[in-house]
Amino acid sequence: MRILVTGGAGFIGSNYVQLLLKHTGDERIVNLDLLTYAGNLANLAGCESDPRYRFCRGDIRDRNLVRTLLVGEAIDAVVHFAAESHVDRSVEGPEVFVSTNVLGTEILLEEAHAAGVDRFVMVSTDEVYGSLGETGKFSEDSPLAPNSPYAASKASADLLCRAFHHTFGFPVLVTRCSNNYGPYQFPEKLIPLMIANGLEDKALPVYGDGLNVRDWLYVEDHCRAVDAVLRRGEEGRVYNIGGCNEMTNIELVKLLVARLGKSDDLITFVEDRPGHDRRYAIDAGLIMGELGWKPTVDFAVGLDKTVTWYLENRDWWEAIRSGAYTAYYDRMYGDSGRHATGDSS
Repeated sequence: MRILVTGGAGFIGSNYVQLLLKHTGDERIVNLDLLTYAGNLANLAGCESDPRYRFCRGDIRDRNLVRTLLVGEAIDAVVHFAAESHVDRSVEGPEVFVSTNVLGTEILLEEAHAAGVDRFVMVSTDEVYGSLGETGKFSEDSPLAPNSPYAASKASADLLCRAFHHTFGFPVLVTRCSNNYGPYQFPEKLIPLMIANGLEDKALPVYGDGLNVRDWLYVEDHCRAVDAVLRRGEEGRVYNIGGCNEMTNIELVKLLVARLGKSDDLITFVEDRPGHDRRYAIDAGLIMGELGWKPTVDFAVGLDKTVTWYLENRDWWEAIRSGAYTAYYDRMYGDSGRHATGDSS
């Protein structure tokens, strides 16, 4: 199989590329990523020497580039991670979220359909369902009720996928996952932010009262689920992917503080984010029953592995916090090379 992975230099996408290269044989992996603030080729160090792998820097909204890759590489399947994905940034500037997540997805769908791609997996989020009360879980049949510009843009992309399947018979599958954690997560997300700030004895900002609930899923488990959907999922279906591990934000932060050997005095409650969803919880019964997937990494084990990774890879997140990594890519590619192809490094 020849697979185009969009956003393969980001947190989840890079973990997925590594999973494919580690556990598959002669499959061809083409990684298309624009390398915005959340894309980092250091996530894929060593992959550039693998003859099965090719990196291309480019924008999913660049129709000509997308067409060239799909046709030139004779792509069989698309796994679509590429997105603007930070909720806080969507509150500050929604337009780029609509442009990338909606228009970019439409272009990918249209060009993949024209190229005769056999499978198209849209990697989405549980945030499209909105917020839960104190009980219940999101199922695949839960109504879409997005509450942030980010979530609305992802819901729009999901509906485009549904429309392409219904109208054109295009083989689309959609996954909606709970909150991921693990190696290579961008440091403005909750867990890596708490780790990095804690190591530097900086304040640990917690929104509101800290009682917002999230369902945490180790990133490798998520990647295995996406791959199961790619290979065995039923076309046109939505598959929820959850970690079966609900926890309030303040409970999680206190676990991290204890693991780092720091004081709770670093915890600082800050004004809540506008429209902050109170609780997410995923019913993953469909993918478990139909495809035989289940999370394998216990949360305590996964959290310890994650903290250890950030402790051992300070150069990685310090380069991100300083902005040095984006300056390097700008020097390496330049504006004229924004859509250039080449090996990752």
